[in-house]
Amino acid sequence: MIDSLPASGKACAPAQSILPLLPPVLRTAVSLLPAAVLGGAEELRIREGRPVEVVYGGGQYGFVSQDGHLAVQAEGACTATKEDCRQLLELLTRHSLYSFEEELKRGFITVEGGHRVGLSGRTVLEDSKVRMIRDVSGFNIRIAREVQGCGRPVLPRIVDEREKTVHHTLVISPPGHGKTTLIRDLARMISAGDWLLPDFGGGKKVGIVDERSEVAACVRGVPRFEVGPRTDVMDGCPKAEGMIMMIRSMSPEVLVVDEIGRPEDARAIHEAVHAGIRVIATAHGASREDALQRPVLRELAEAGVFRRFVTLRGRGNTIRVESLSREHMLHQEGRGL
Repeated sequence: MIDSLPASGKACAPAQSILPLLPPVLRTAVSLLPAAVLGGAEELRIREGRPVEVVYGGGQYGFVSQDGHLAVQAEGACTATKEDCRQLLELLTRHSLYSFEEELKRGFITVEGGHRVGLSGRTVLEDSKVRMIRDVSGFNIRIAREVQGCGRPVLPRIVDEREKTVHHTLVISPPGHGKTTLIRDLARMISAGDWLLPDFGGGKKVGIVDERSEVAACVRGVPRFEVGPRTDVMDGCPKAEGMIMMIRSMSPEVLVVDEIGRPEDARAIHEAVHAGIRVIATAHGASREDALQRPVLRELAEAGVFRRFVTLRGRGNTIRVESLSREHMLHQEGRGL
């Protein structure tokens, strides 16, 4: 058991990379934010007819004024107009709504750098199913960040020392608390052979199935985030299909996949396990008990697939690593994932 660990990892300032996506008026206001706010920005929320909001520094928030000041109250803040929202959607879809029809149906767009933009507005139904979102009036730009070294407290707790690899591991947290950031760094370390244990062997072949282009932030198939020298990425592919493709074509030793939860995901994970491939996956939930209320995750757990459960709390400031036989509590001080 480890009671306290210093914060590890170095973070970049990824919020700068979203500025070209913003309409001119909003771009100017956001670019004038204090460096500490812009550097720690986690979400930028833009709603038609309402003030622009930034979430930063582990859950603090403020409304953005035209001159880059922050205020708790909305009065005097920069307000997004209908034209701002139209321009923003045009920039996000590269002036081609048709080519982003699938993303509009799912309610989010992933842009270069791994940033995910959630959308809200009026839905268009077809056969009682959502075909797309039109009249988009709300945007939540979730800012992706690379924190190399954030996996160092976790990796030694999920290794299988007998097999010289990792245990099948499920990483659990609410949205925005660092799951993707953590598994990206675990992939990097496993691929590089940075096991933090003496005489543990070299790196493993890692396969990342990156349906939303958030883990590796690929541009034309090439990762922009550091995911390790022995890592292959299946970008923009549905998770279940991507896992099967990886198993058949790239022979990974460790498979990394984000946000599982559908029956087809479970079937693909069983295929990987039967092929001798170790799996690191993530799922939404406040705790292991909460996540296992979902039938697909409960079935995988009852089948004994996952041997380690990693729960992130307080935006990665507290990490719980549980196994079937014992429990480790890891506390990170400072800014979370």
